[in-house]
Amino acid sequence: MNTYLDKKPYLIDAVIGNSRFLASLTKTGRMVRLWWPHVDIAQHVETIRSGIRLDGVGGKTSWFDGEEDGWKHAARYVPQTNIFAVAANSDRCPISVETHYYVVPGQDIVVFDYRFTNRGTEPVRFSFVFYSSLMIGENPFYHTSRFDDENDAMVHFRHQVFFMASGANVCTKYQACDAWDNAQNGALNGNNIQMAPDGAMEWEFAELAPGQTVTMPVYLTAGSSLAAAAAALQHAKSRTADQWAEQTAAYWKRFLQSAKPCPLPGVEINDLYERSLLAMKLMADEQSGSIIAAPEFDEHFSRCGGYAFCWGRDAAFITTALDKAGLTDLSTRFYDWALTAQDPDGSWQQRHYHDGSLAPSWGLQIDEGGSILWGMFEHYRALPERERDSFARKVWSAIKAGAQFLAEFIDEETGLPKPSNDLWEEREAEHTYSAAAVYAGLRAASRFAELMEEEELGAQWRASAGRISESIVRSCWNDDKGIFYRGVKRKISREQYEEALSRNVPVSLAEDGKGYPICRLQYDDVVDVSLLGVSMPFAVISPDHPYAVRTADTIEQSLTVSGVGGIRRYEDDVYIGGNPWILTTLWLAQYRAVNGQTAEARALLQWAIDHRTEMGLLPEQVDRETGETAWVVPLTWSHAMFILTVHLLAEQE
Repeated sequence: MNTYLDKKPYLIDAVIGNSRFLASLTKTGRMVRLWWPHVDIAQHVETIRSGIRLDGVGGKTSWFDGEEDGWKHAARYVPQTNIFAVAANSDRCPISVETHYYVVPGQDIVVFDYRFTNRGTEPVRFSFVFYSSLMIGENPFYHTSRFDDENDAMVHFRHQVFFMASGANVCTKYQACDAWDNAQNGALNGNNIQMAPDGAMEWEFAELAPGQTVTMPVYLTAGSSLAAAAAALQHAKSRTADQWAEQTAAYWKRFLQSAKPCPLPGVEINDLYERSLLAMKLMADEQSGSIIAAPEFDEHFSRCGGYAFCWGRDAAFITTALDKAGLTDLSTRFYDWALTAQDPDGSWQQRHYHDGSLAPSWGLQIDEGGSILWGMFEHYRALPERERDSFARKVWSAIKAGAQFLAEFIDEETGLPKPSNDLWEEREAEHTYSAAAVYAGLRAASRFAELMEEEELGAQWRASAGRISESIVRSCWNDDKGIFYRGVKRKISREQYEEALSRNVPVSLAEDGKGYPICRLQYDDVVDVSLLGVSMPFAVISPDHPYAVRTADTIEQSLTVSGVGGIRRYEDDVYIGGNPWILTTLWLAQYRAVNGQTAEARALLQWAIDHRTEMGLLPEQVDRETGETAWVVPLTWSHAMFILTVHLLAEQE
């Protein structure tokens, strides 16, 4: 079973959590990843599985999440909650099981609430098996599993992370260490401790009459010490699973009630609006306020650079969506966190962990700092009047440092921000989108300066923003294609340089401080959806400006995927096959909405709705051939763009 880590799915079907715990599950009910006490690191689960063994029938455990024994699954979220329900039935087994998976709000308790029903015509005896293999701290070494007689619990621990799993009923068998084979065969041997990551418990059920249902909750608790995990387990057992479920459901319904209702009519829109808010809440870390891009799904970085980090750029869009929905407290907590992630020079780097420390990075993306400053002012405007002044004063020092960094990070030759990585983290240049984000950040900073009665600073930053705006319009417009250049001074390889030179394409060659060559392409003319950012949302030019209109039309013509529909990121995109993305399609919808083209915006919005997952979550991408979910579930930015699009449409209509 220890090879399962290499077989974990990239695509998952559901997430549950409480902003301390976060867990990913498949639609069969298998838990494949679990984070605690933060939503980004560390991940602790290799796998958690459960099954039954019928008395006198073959002797093998039939695992609910498998298909080898004919199990079929119907999965759903309980409406208006983050409770995930999976019903499993097999023609080969008279017992069906419905399981509710959820995390209790404010508690270090995960609940697996199993309900077994005898669908047959004869009484049935059976055993229930719960197998847990934990790779605590994403580390394959130095784990211990042991059975705790006092708490009737399987304990998994490493360093300062302790998990305890126990049922509402006393188990009849257990085994710590190398338990998989014996769990399948019903031969758990009572081994009570070993330096190993796995263990299993078993419960026997006497005759279950036809039509009868019996419940079997299993609780998984966590703590930074054995005593803390045990206390959480005792608290879990102090109530019934029904009581915990009722409390959890009430919490999520109150959360939705605290938000502004969906401003557009329609069941589909409302359902996705609520699911978006519920998913976004799970991605916001309870202790720090940071917001992750997505639950990690590629922990080996085999196909991407990872997603369980906080990007200031993503978060600026996400907090603006939360503000539109009236959930300003979550946004305030993010900007409190942003103060901890700022570098001493005033910059914000590409991405960070929950504690504000720098995450693995490809280098500076200047749009991150610009986006955060822009998002801060959008948040200020969304706050109740009584909270605005205190927020402005709290973030003012960070704004001053951030704006000063942006104002000085200018290429005197072009008037644009100096070369940095683009928003897709794939190339270095003076990107038009990044310049627009810096413009918006400086404009936002100038408004804060006015609030702080720092008129001179405000005037300086407005002037800097104005110069960037002029440079974008003057130097970045590509009239031949009817769209802005994606950027200028794009860094290329020596081979690309030689090839461009042979075609008389404008290039330049220089050396860095160590004498290494720096080859640059003067103009990057690839059509990129991010060029919408010049007008929406960063307002360098108005949506009805001829350049904005032509840019949007060129993007739609060049990047719409034939057949499946939706908008790609850019012309020569090859990432995961070059698929249409949810957020890019909604980005165009937002532009159409603010430009008064509501019918076109509605059609793009409907495309996103039609391509949500079976569980109602929004992925990052949709397969360009099949239209199926292609990558990353859920992507927080996708859900944010949906919320923003709905509100923009409502404002226009």
